Amino acid sequence: MRKYFWWIVLGLLVIWGISSYNGLVGIRENVNKSWANVENQYQRRADLIPNLVETVKGAADFEKSTLEAVTQARASATSMKIDPNDLTPENIQKYQAVQGQLGSALGRLLAVAENYPQLKAVQNFQDLQAQLEGTENRINEARRQYNEAAQSYNTQRLSFPRVVLARILGFGEKPYFESDKGSEKAPDVKF
Repeated sequence: MRKYFWWIVLGLLVIWGISSYNGLVGIRENVNKSWANVENQYQRRADLIPNLVETVKGAADFEKSTLEAVTQARASATSMKIDPNDLTPENIQKYQAVQGQLGSALGRLLAVAENYPQLKAVQNFQDLQAQLEGTENRINEARRQYNEAAQSYNTQRLSFPRVVLARILGFGEKPYFESDKGSEKAPDVKF
């Protein structure tokens, strides 16, 4: 009986190891999928921008510098990609900063558009503005879902005894999206 005891213990350890590894891979892939969804929503926003810029150009004698800023920010935002296996807090922060610059440029474009009543009356502009608003909501939702997936992964990865296997096999921490600097302050609204 003792002879089989160690084989049974070894077999159970192997089964546990395989099960834990497969579980970690599954939740890591869920994080990767969630990250891809975040990138997909940012890409959707980037794809809408050329249409918005062209609509603005065609409908109003618009400030050239504002349009150039949007176009340049879009180029920067679409050029930055992060491999899901290289999700570090620094890379997420860089990605978020580039996307934030694009969001700011779009915000300036839409704010300046308020000065052009003929532009606001163009149906294409109204449709694109509504699509951008919807896309921003989708981006926020994708980021929330990514953070949930990262939390689930990090929790599983750090749970004992799985943490031992995770460290041996190189399952690193997945960072979270954080709010932009200064977003904790509400904007001043003055009439």
